[in-house]
Amino acid sequence: MRIGVVADASCDLPADFYREHGIGILPVTIRLGDEQLVDERDPAATLRFYAEQLADKGFDAETVPLTAEQIRGRFLERLVLDYDYVFCITITATRSPIFENATKASFAILTDYKTPRSAAGVSGPFALRVVDSRNMFCGTGVLAAEAAQLVRKGAQPNEIRKRLDELRDHICGYMVPGDLYYIRNRGIKKGEKSVGLISYAIGSALDIKPVILCYRGETQPIAKIRSYERAVERMFEHVARQLEAGIDTRHLCISYGGDPGLVPGLPGYERLAAVAHEQGIEILTSIMSATAAVNTGARCVAVAYGGELRSFGE
Repeated sequence: MRIGVVADASCDLPADFYREHGIGILPVTIRLGDEQLVDERDPAATLRFYAEQLADKGFDAETVPLTAEQIRGRFLERLVLDYDYVFCITITATRSPIFENATKASFAILTDYKTPRSAAGVSGPFALRVVDSRNMFCGTGVLAAEAAQLVRKGAQPNEIRKRLDELRDHICGYMVPGDLYYIRNRGIKKGEKSVGLISYAIGSALDIKPVILCYRGETQPIAKIRSYERAVERMFEHVARQLEAGIDTRHLCISYGGDPGLVPGLPGYERLAAVAHEQGIEILTSIMSATAAVNTGARCVAVAYGGELRSFGE
């Protein structure tokens, strides 16, 4: 059976990993005034976005995911021919309509797939499962990487489905934003109150940065730490301790709002990498998607793994 994995463009994994495992991408359109950028996880295009467009137009940018009909069209055009079973993994449904749109599309795809397969001489049934990762960015990457690695090992669809359903409730994603001003103004535009005026004023005056946890579809600040560098270091130190205590995946994902080549120089990374090597954990480092950047700003650092959620600092 030919099994494929598809993820939306906000899923942070290295470009080489996408290519090696043949992971398909559901693009997201970013509107910047009169301009449009289609986020298809092209690293060079994403770097240009960070350098040339985000700072000037990020506050007013709007992300536009594919509609259910557009997703249907993409599947019927190619994916139903290339695969017999597809796992479509999306950003948490609490943050985007992509999961809802893909779920709506799946009903039409499973009704209409026979015609294009028959015309192409492809026999047998086609199946599709849409999976809400209940996380975002490199957290979604953890789930997509697990699915791709299981496919590579020859696992059957039911085994993969059970593993993903179990793992998605145990993905721990952490993030340190590089710019509270950006986060606050994006929040105001979207009607969110995650960084209030008083908290923002205090945080800016004292250079305090939050460490944000994403877990089971919810995001919340779990620590406030003086300086960006120290916040990133504390986050990496916490994750290193989790690796030592034991996690449920043999990989963890890191994404950065800018050139991912800068990640090894971030405070705390050296120890995290050493612990990962000792534990046989693969680190998958990527540029944070343009779709994510619209909401988090530049220099945001995120890390995620599958495993037990423990109190920050433990």
